[in-house]
This record gives sequence, C-alpha cells and structure tokens, in this order.
Amino acid sequence: MYLSTIDRPAPAGPRRRFALIGGNVVALGTVSLITDVSSEMVTAILPMYLVLGLQAGPLGYGVIDGVYTGATAVLRVVGGYLADRLHGRKLVAGAGYALSAVAKLGLLLAGRSIPALGLVVAADRLGKGLRTAPRDALISMSAAPDALGRAFGLHRTMDAIGAFLGPLVAIGVLAAAGGSYDAVFVASFCVATLAVVVLVLFVREKGRAAAAPATRPRLAEAALLLRDTRVRRLILAAGLLGLATVGDGFVYLLLQRREDLGVVWFPLLAVGTSLVYLLLATPLGLLADRIGRLPVVLGGGGALAGTYLLLAAPLGGTPLLVLTLGLYGLFYAATDGVLMALAGPVVPERLRATGMALIQTAQALAYLVSSVLFGLAWQLWGPAAASLAAAGAVGVAMAGTALLLATRRTAVTR
Repeated sequence: MYLSTIDRPAPAGPRRRFALIGGNVVALGTVSLITDVSSEMVTAILPMYLVLGLQAGPLGYGVIDGVYTGATAVLRVVGGYLADRLHGRKLVAGAGYALSAVAKLGLLLAGRSIPALGLVVAADRLGKGLRTAPRDALISMSAAPDALGRAFGLHRTMDAIGAFLGPLVAIGVLAAAGGSYDAVFVASFCVATLAVVVLVLFVREKGRAAAAPATRPRLAEAALLLRDTRVRRLILAAGLLGLATVGDGFVYLLLQRREDLGVVWFPLLAVGTSLVYLLLATPLGLLADRIGRLPVVLGGGGALAGTYLLLAAPLGGTPLLVLTLGLYGLFYAATDGVLMALAGPVVPERLRATGMALIQTAQALAYLVSSVLFGLAWQLWGPAAASLAAAGAVGVAMAGTALLLATRRTAVTR
C-alpha cells in the first residue's frame, strides 16, 4: 500500500472524532501556546532589529535566521534518544523549555553585538531542539492511531494561537515601554517561565506513553532506524522541505520593502500568517486523516511556491499582503503537524522520539543551508530573482517528496 494511505483510518463518527485525541494533547498544546507567545514576541521584532537597528545585510541576516532554526538540529536527536532511553519524554521536553526561557534573558546581555546575538539565539534554539521530538512523541502516544492528524492539528492550532498573540503582545510592550527592546526580552522570559510551570503541573506521560517497555532502547538499536527504508524516505523528504523553505523573516522583510511598511506595523505580518495557520491547522489535520497525509503536504508545498512567486510578481497593496500571508499560513498548516502525523505509524513506539528527531534534524539542517543561500542570492541577484529561484526550488522539492513517499510499501507494524 502507499505510504500516504497506510495510516488512513476507517471512517469515524463526529462524536468519536475529538474523543480520540486525549487531554494530554490539550495540555501540551497549552504549553506550546504560551511558549509561542514568548518566542514570537522576540521573533516578530528580530528581523527589523537586526536589519534596520544593527544594519545587518541580507547575508548576515540569513546566517542568523539559519542559526535560529538550524541550531535546533544539534540537540534534536540527542533529546529524542534521551527521552526514549530514560522513558522521560516529559523530563527532557521540560529541560528544553527551561533552556529556551533562560536564553531570553541572554538577549539583554548581548547588546548590539551580532555575534553575541547569534550565540544567544543558538542557545534558545538548542532548547527547542531538545524539546520538540519528546513533545511530538508524547502527542503521538497520547492519541489514538487513527486520530494523529487531528491531534497534531489541534496542537498546531493552539501553537499558532500563541504565534498570533506573540507579536501583538510585543507591540503592546513596545508601546508601553517607549520602544524598548529590552522590555520585550524581559516580558518574553516571564511568559516562557509560565509555560514551564504549566508543563510541570499538567502534562503527564499517560496512556501508551506511560506504558513504555521496561527495557531501555540502546544506541545501536536507535541507529538501526536508518536501515528502515520508510524512515530514510521520510528523512530525505523532510530535508527537501527544509531546503525549499527560506524563513519567515525573509518573507516579511521583502513585504516590508515592497510596501514600505513602518516599523510598528512589521510584527503584524507574522500575525497574519499565524491567523491563517490557526484557522486551518485542525481542518487540514482532519482532511489528512481522511484523504491521506501526503496529498496535504504536497498541497502545502504548492502554497509555499505561490508565496515566493507573489514576492516577485508585479502586484502590490492589500492584495499582495493578503494573498502572500494567506498562502504562507496555508503552507505551515498543511505541512508542520501533518509531516509528524506521517511519521507516527512508521517509527516504532519505543523509539518514537528518536525517529521523529531524525526527521526534524534533517529539516532543520537543510533550513540552515537554505537561509544562508537565500541571503546570498538576495545580496548578489536582488530580491526578485532570489524569490523566483526559491519558488523553483520548492517545485523540485515537492516532486522529490512525491517520488520518495508515494511508492508502494508493505504494511506498517505499529
């Protein structure tokens, strides 16, 4: 059967649809919501702070942006393996959330030094890398197998609500503090600390997560995951997706240049993307459970290509902003959680966090490369040519993903 349909469940009635998700997914979604408020407060102002405040060029920003996501790759596999090895997915995830919270205070010490900011950003992203795979493993093991799409969709919706609120909170803090970036960093730390408290009090390793086998997986056993053809194909597909994604900051900076938006309006671009994301994440998760997850991911790739084409198109004003942010939010809603739902049935439960970490690591490392290359292309060729090249890269990546995943495979053992 096809990998895109192996996890397609039998039809479920509406009363059963959300009962299969579980309260643990809601608790984890709440943690992510609060954390994303904290993260997006910083992310919303960082591009303007670097490019306009510190006069960093496109290549310099590309390096920082690549580090912002690529640094997560350093600890993704470590975090995933430790979570499986120690049977402590909540513990490892909590350590990652705490590290990111502490890093917010480091932004105060970095001052106007771009290298110092890069190190602090890397520390924050190391925390994200440590927590992401254990968190997604908890989600996949707290929901019924035929409800993974809607479980990840609900989680990503709550995550997107935080991403929607974060820039608005940043604008409010900037207005109240007279434009002080330091005030945003302090407020971000306080919000991130609240997320850690919620994790400790309300998230449980319950259900199948609590019933972990007594034997601890060995490192050699984890390495054997790479011998599974299905896992390797997912890793390669995630890498292609990462290579095709150039980063939110570039999209928003290009829109700001095209429309000459003021500094105070810049964070609202992220709000627009997040609004579309939170509205579509759960419906697209449900759709992925119904028609198969691969078609939804490929549709998301089409939305990303459309985003980059619009950035080079002779279009302006409100239509450009609405269409670009709408397609960009659709891309994230169709790929972020759905890719992890695709991985759920393929990776063995005892190594679930490790397997997901391998997939996420490939995507994060590829993203680091793509951000640097896009920044270089912008600097050498100009923003329009760089955007067209990015759209072409998306087309190639989606064709490769279809070839990798839409192949006839044997049934998956859960």
